[in-house]
Amino acid sequence: MTTFREMLRLLAVVNGRRREDVSLSALAKLAHRSPFHLHRRFVAVTGETPKAYTSRVRLDRAAADLLATDRPAAVIAADHGFASHEVFTRAFTRRFGMTPRDYRARGLHNTDDRAAGLHAAVVASATPCVGLHHLPISTERTETLPSDPPIDVAVKDLPVTHALVMRKHITRDEIAATLGSMLPAVFAHAQKHGLALAGPPFARYPEIGMGSMVMEAGFAIASPADGDPEAGIEPLVIPAGEAAVAIHRGPYDGLPQTFQAMESWVRAEGRSAGGPPMENYLTDPGEHPDPATWETEVVLPLA
Repeated sequence: MTTFREMLRLLAVVNGRRREDVSLSALAKLAHRSPFHLHRRFVAVTGETPKAYTSRVRLDRAAADLLATDRPAAVIAADHGFASHEVFTRAFTRRFGMTPRDYRARGLHNTDDRAAGLHAAVVASATPCVGLHHLPISTERTETLPSDPPIDVAVKDLPVTHALVMRKHITRDEIAATLGSMLPAVFAHAQKHGLALAGPPFARYPEIGMGSMVMEAGFAIASPADGDPEAGIEPLVIPAGEAAVAIHRGPYDGLPQTFQAMESWVRAEGRSAGGPPMENYLTDPGEHPDPATWETEVVLPLA
């Protein structure tokens, strides 16, 4: 059996090989597994075949480069592992509904060069495993992870944030699966429509009950934009204001303890909550296969 951790280590290798061979046979050799076994496990973990995963990641990063740089499309295609400009153009058109030239000509909605650069950075870091946050790593622990260190809480003045999200009422054990469907959909919508991403993927919890909650998942964007009502994607404005902010380091299963520690800190400071709590996923599991290195920014708005 190939565990989540082994798959994440393999994904890190795949994501680092922007030009090299990442065919199923090459990956099977790297993983020391049969192609059949690896293909089945790869799909089980990522929800995509190795070919679809690699193509998606390379196309997403290439699309961001088209908008953030003036390098020729053929050079960008080669940098991201496409055999020719023609192969790149066909694959790009299938994913984004227009040619690389038309995509670049349209540009990003209501942005400047700085926003384009931030968009490219967000895409590069988020696309590898945009659907793999809240992985159940704890069920596969084979060694003892370090105990959670004390958290440092800071009060910050946060600006107003425009975002695109999907919203759903779920149970607590549905968080990972729901994020796995919502975040890729919002991410793809923004890229396809030229909307500049302005921050890492996040989840927000406007309603929290004993066993269920309402979750909003999506991305901050550089300027207000319409969603897609038919797809369940909608615009969201997160108001400016003070918030208690801390970094949770380690697997996602430790997040409840971090939230509890922050809530205790807020009470000890004589403050009270002023809005839905949020999680900003700063590290992508596909880029950082060691769960001990994962960083999640936890935000508690203050009244």
